[in-house]
Amino acid sequence: MSLTSAYQHKFAEKLTILNDRGQGVLIRMYNIKKTCSDPKSKPPFLLEKSMESSLKYINKKFPNIDVRNSTQHLGPVHREKTEIIRFLTNYYQSFVDVMEFRDHVYELLNTIDASQCHFDINLNFDFTRSYLDLIVTYTSVIFLLSRIEDRRVLIGLYNCAQEMMHGHVDPSYARLSQMVLEYDHPLKKLTEEFGPHTKAVSGALLSLYFLFVRRNQGADQWRSAQLLSLISSPPAMINPANSDTMACEYLPVEVMERWIIIGFLLCHGCLNSNNQCQKLWKMCLQGSLYITLIREDVLQVHKVTEDLFSSLKGYGKRVADIKESKEHVIANSGQFHCQRREFLRIAVKELVTVLTDEPGLLGPKALYAFMALSFIRDEVTWLVRHSENVTKTKTPEDYADSSIAELLFLLEEIRALIRRHIKVIQQYHLQYLARFDALVLSDIIQNLSVCPEEESIIMSSFVSTLSSLNLKQVDSGEKFEFSGLRLDWFRLQAYTSVAKAPLHLHENPDLAKVMNLIVFHSRMLDSVEKMLVETSDLSTFCFHLRTFEKMFAMTLEEPTMLRYAIAFPMICAHFVHCTHEMCPEEYPHLKSHGLHHCNSFLEELAKQTSNCVLDICAEQRNLSEQLLPKHSATTISKRKPGAESHRKNRSIVTNMDKLHINLTELALTMNHVYSFSVFEHTVFPSEYLSSHLEARLNRAIVWLAGYNATTQEIARPSELLAGVKAYIGFIQSLAQFLGADVSRVIRNALLQQTQPLDTCGEQTITTFYTNWYLESLLRQASSGVIILSPAMQTFISLPREGEQHFSAEEFSDISEMRALAELLGPYGMKFLSENLMWHVTSQIVELKKLVVENMDVLVQIRSNFSKADLMASLLPQLMGADNVLKRMTIIGVILSFRAMAQEGLREVTLSVFELASAAGVGCDIDPALVAAIANLKTDTSSPEEEYKVACLLLIFLAVSLPLLATDPSSFYSIEMDGNNNIHCLTKAVIQVSAALFTVYNKNIETHLKEFLVVASVSLLHLGQETDKIKTRNRESISLLMRLVVEESSFLTLDMLESCFPYVLLRNAYREVSRTFHLNRVPTSTH
Repeated sequence: MSLTSAYQHKFAEKLTILNDRGQGVLIRMYNIKKTCSDPKSKPPFLLEKSMESSLKYINKKFPNIDVRNSTQHLGPVHREKTEIIRFLTNYYQSFVDVMEFRDHVYELLNTIDASQCHFDINLNFDFTRSYLDLIVTYTSVIFLLSRIEDRRVLIGLYNCAQEMMHGHVDPSYARLSQMVLEYDHPLKKLTEEFGPHTKAVSGALLSLYFLFVRRNQGADQWRSAQLLSLISSPPAMINPANSDTMACEYLPVEVMERWIIIGFLLCHGCLNSNNQCQKLWKMCLQGSLYITLIREDVLQVHKVTEDLFSSLKGYGKRVADIKESKEHVIANSGQFHCQRREFLRIAVKELVTVLTDEPGLLGPKALYAFMALSFIRDEVTWLVRHSENVTKTKTPEDYADSSIAELLFLLEEIRALIRRHIKVIQQYHLQYLARFDALVLSDIIQNLSVCPEEESIIMSSFVSTLSSLNLKQVDSGEKFEFSGLRLDWFRLQAYTSVAKAPLHLHENPDLAKVMNLIVFHSRMLDSVEKMLVETSDLSTFCFHLRTFEKMFAMTLEEPTMLRYAIAFPMICAHFVHCTHEMCPEEYPHLKSHGLHHCNSFLEELAKQTSNCVLDICAEQRNLSEQLLPKHSATTISKRKPGAESHRKNRSIVTNMDKLHINLTELALTMNHVYSFSVFEHTVFPSEYLSSHLEARLNRAIVWLAGYNATTQEIARPSELLAGVKAYIGFIQSLAQFLGADVSRVIRNALLQQTQPLDTCGEQTITTFYTNWYLESLLRQASSGVIILSPAMQTFISLPREGEQHFSAEEFSDISEMRALAELLGPYGMKFLSENLMWHVTSQIVELKKLVVENMDVLVQIRSNFSKADLMASLLPQLMGADNVLKRMTIIGVILSFRAMAQEGLREVTLSVFELASAAGVGCDIDPALVAAIANLKTDTSSPEEEYKVACLLLIFLAVSLPLLATDPSSFYSIEMDGNNNIHCLTKAVIQVSAALFTVYNKNIETHLKEFLVVASVSLLHLGQETDKIKTRNRESISLLMRLVVEESSFLTLDMLESCFPYVLLRNAYREVSRTFHLNRVPTSTH
C-alpha cells in the first residue's frame, strides 16, 4: 500500500471516532438488556397476556414473518401497531447502530490488515491501544447483543408493526435479522471473522509481554523495588520521574487483561504456533476469574475459553492449561491481591505524606501520583468484580477487605492534592516542554535519515508549538489546548506504522520515546482532570451497589477504618463519569443512585457520630449528677478526694476510652472535607452532622426530663438543667473537631424545647413541664394537699398518706423556678402562662354561672349588706358559696404559681412579655389575664350584663368569706405564713377584679373599695356570732383583709382602717400566734 493511501485512510481519525461510537453503542446494548430484564421497565406490551401468542409466533418464525397471511396470530400487534412503533423505535435503531458499527469496524480492520501495520505498545502507544480497544469494544457489543433475550422479539415485532403501518418492511431488516441469527453463538462467528487478523492482533498483544509481566509483579517485588517511594533515594528526589513508555506506566491492568483474553479468544490460532503468545495468555489466565465487558456485565474467563477450545480439534493441551490456570487463580490470586493492597496502603500513605509536606515535588514526580492512582484502581476493581461474582468459595476472606476504605481514602487524597496544586504541575511541565522537550525533539528530527514532507511538517509544528510556551501563560490562568498536537502525533504513528512507509517508527525508537514524554507533559497542562478520570475513576461502584454498601458496612465495624469512611460518599461523585451522550436516558437513574448512596452514607456517618457524641454526653451527665448536692454526703463518706481519677491498670480500657477513640476517628472523617459535588449538587458533610446532632440533642433533653404521663414522674428542673449544661458543655468543647456549627445546633435544639412541639412533631420539655405542673402540683394544691408558703416562696407538701409521691418544695422553690425559666425560656414560659390562663378563665366562666344563678339575691345583698337583720335572711338563700370560694382559691393558687414562674424568668432573662414591662414601667394589671378574659366575651349577653355579673361576683366573694372560718384547715400558720391556700384568695380577688373592670373600662379602685367594705361588714358580723364552730378560725380569716390591701396598689391601709379597724388585725395576729405556740408546746414537751 502506498504512503499516499496511508494518509487517505485516516486511521487515527477513524479509530478515535469508532472507539467513542463503539462505547455509545455498547452502553445502548447494556441499557436495552437491563431494561428488558426488569419487568418494571420492560415495554408494557411484552408483558400483556393478549400479546403472548403473537410474541411466541414472531420468535418462532423470525426472521421470515409473513405479516399479510398471519392475521390470526398478529391481530393484537395490528391493534397496537402505533404504540409498538413509538416504544420500539429507539430499540430498533440501536440494533441498526450495532450493524452499522460492525460494518465500519470490519472495513477498518481489513484496511489495517491490507496496510500491514506494525503495532507496538511501547512505540506507537495510541495507535496500538486504539486498535486493541476497538476489537474489545466490538466483541463486547456482540456479547451484549447475544445476551439480550428478547432481541428477536423486539426486532421482529417492530418490523411487523412497520409493515402493517407502511406496507413494506424496514430496509435494514433483512441484514439486521441475519446478523442477529449469526451471533446467536457469538464466539463461533467472531473467531471465523477474526481469523485473517491473527497476525496483526497477535503482534499487538505480544508487545504487551514485558509490560504485563512487570505490572503483574507481587507485593514482595514491589517492596524490593521500593515502588512509589520518593524518599528511598534522597539525592534523586527532585529528579523527574520519566519512562520510555510514560502512558504504559498507568495503563490499567484490567484493560490489558481484556485485550489479551479477548484477543487470543478471537485469534486463538497463534496459541499453538507461537510459544511467546502461549506464555502471555497463560499468565493472563492466572490473574482473574472474571473480566469486565461493561459495568457489571462480565466474561467468565476460564469457562468461556474452555467451552470454545473444547469444541476445537488440537486444543487438548490448551484446555489443560485453562484448568490448571483456574486452579492457580482460585488458590493464589486472593492472597496475591491482598498483599498488593497491603503494600499500597503503606506506600501510598508515605507518598501522600511527602507530597502534602512538599507539594513542589508534584512537578517532577507527577507520574508517581498517577501510577499510585492507577494501581489502587486496579486492586479495587479486581476486588469488586470478584466479590460480586464469586459466590461459592472455600476462602471468602480472599474476596473481602475490611481495610478497603483506607485505599479509597488515599485515592481521594491524591486526587485532591493534584487539583489543589495544579499550578505547580503546570509551571513545571510547561518549562519542561519549552526548555527540554522542544530541543530534544528538534535534534532527533534533524538526525532522521528519511523524513517525508507530511511527517516533516507535523514534527516541525510540534517544535514550534512547544518552543512558544512561557510561564506567563500559567500565571495569567490561560487555558492550554494540546489535543491537536496529540492527534497529530496519533496520525504520525499511523503514517509511520504501515509496511511501505519511508519513515518507520520502529526504526526510530528515540522519536517515539520523546513524543511519548511530550504527550504526558502536554496532558499535565491541559488534561489533568481527564487524566484523573482515566487513572482513578471508580464509577464501577455505581453498578456494584451491593458490594459498595457491604464495604461501607465493614468499614463502620472496624474502628481503625472509621477515619477513612468519608471516602465512600466522595466516591459517589465519580458516578457522573459513566454517562454517555448516546444514552441520555440513563442520566437520571445514575444521578439518583449517586445522590441516594452519597446521602445514605453521610446520614449513617452523621448518625454514628452524633450517637457517639451523645453517649459521651450521657457519661458526662452521670459524672455531673454525682456532683449534685443530694449526692455530696455519700460521695464524701465513701471515697477519698481524687480516687475516681486513679486508674489501677492502664491496659484496662473503659467505656469512655472507647467512646473517645471512636469519636476521634468519626470527627476526622466528618471534618475531612468541607464540601464536594455529586452530579450538580454540592454536598456539605457538616450539615448532615448538624442535623443529626440537633435531633439527637432534642431527644436527649426530653429523655433527661424523664416524664412519665402514667405515674406523673418528672425530673426536677434544677437537675435537668445541670444535665443539659453537662451535655451542652461537652458539645461546645467539640466545636473545632467536628466541623459542625455546634453553636447553631445547641441554639436550635434549645429553642425547639421552648416550643410545645419540636420540628419532628414530638412533645418537648415545655409541654411536659406545663402538663406536670398543671396536672400534678397545681391539681393537688387545689385540693389542699399542697399549700403555698409565702414565707418560703414555695409550695409545700402536707404530710398525708397515699396522696402524692413527690415533695412540692423540690419543684417550686426559687432555685427550681429559675431553672425552669432557664430551660423553657421566654417562649416556653409564655406557653406555660397561656395554659395557666386557660385554667383561670375556665374557673371564671364557672364563677359567672354561679353569680347568674344567685343574681336576684346578690342584687339585694349589694343594696342591704349593712342591714344585719335582712342579711341574716338573704345569706342562707345563696347557693354554691363554698364553690365560689373554692374556685376563687384555685384561681389564686394558679396566679401565685404564675407569679413565681414569672419572677424566675425575670432573674434569668429580660422580661419581654408586654410593652409596659419592656418599657420598665411597673404594671398593676396583668395584661395576659386581661387578654384571656376579653376573649371570653359572648354574643348572648350585653356588656352591661357582663359588667353587672363582675360587680356581683365581688359581692358574692365578700359575703362568703365568713364561711372559711368553719374550716379547721383555715388556721393561719406562722411558719408558713399562710393556711390551706385561702391566702391565695387575695391575689385572685385583686388580679381578677382589676382585669375584669379593665375589660369593661370601669374604675377598679371604686369596686375594690366596695369589696373591702362588704367583706369588712361580713367579718364584723362574724364577731357577733355565738356559734363557736362558725367562728373557729375567725382571726385567721380576718388577716385576709390586710393581705387584700398589700396585694393591691389600688387600696391603702387608710381605706382599710375606715371600715375594718387595725386593732382587730393586731388582736387577730396576737391570737393566732398564741394559739400556734400553744399547739406546739405539747409536741415539744413530748
